[in-house]
Amino acid sequence: MRVAFAAALLLALAAAPALAADCTTPAAPGVDWQRCYMDGRGFVGHRLTGARLRETSFQRADLSGADLTRADGYRVRFVSAKLRGARLDGGVFSDADFTKADLDGASLAGADLRRARFFHATLRGADLSGAKISAAELLGADLSGAKWIDGTHICAEGSLGQCN
Repeated sequence: MRVAFAAALLLALAAAPALAADCTTPAAPGVDWQRCYMDGRGFVGHRLTGARLRETSFQRADLSGADLTRADGYRVRFVSAKLRGARLDGGVFSDADFTKADLDGASLAGADLRRARFFHATLRGADLSGAKISAAELLGADLSGAKWIDGTHICAEGSLGQCN
């Protein structure tokens, strides 16, 4: 009887949903903001290395100069956000939405950007060296002066939607 109870308790604990992220936790490396709403907030220059940002919304937020290196940003929304000079190196941002985001001078080296949307985003002077961009949508994205995924080619001035 006790063995059956212990087994049932362990099964119930294993099946229980993970604790929800605490969206009031201050910005810090490794913070868990999964499914939080950070719309319109300012995180200028903050260190968010290794942060868990899955399905979080940063619409119109200012993350200029922020360090999101190795962050898990699957399906994160950076719609109209400022990410000027931000570092997203080695992060997972697959299925992310960067529509109209300002990534001027940002570094996305080695980032997973598969299926990400960059509609009318600014990527001027951004570093995309080694980034995975299969099925990423770049419609109207300004790639002028960006370092392309091969790590050597610099996109020509006026490169919109593709690196020329």
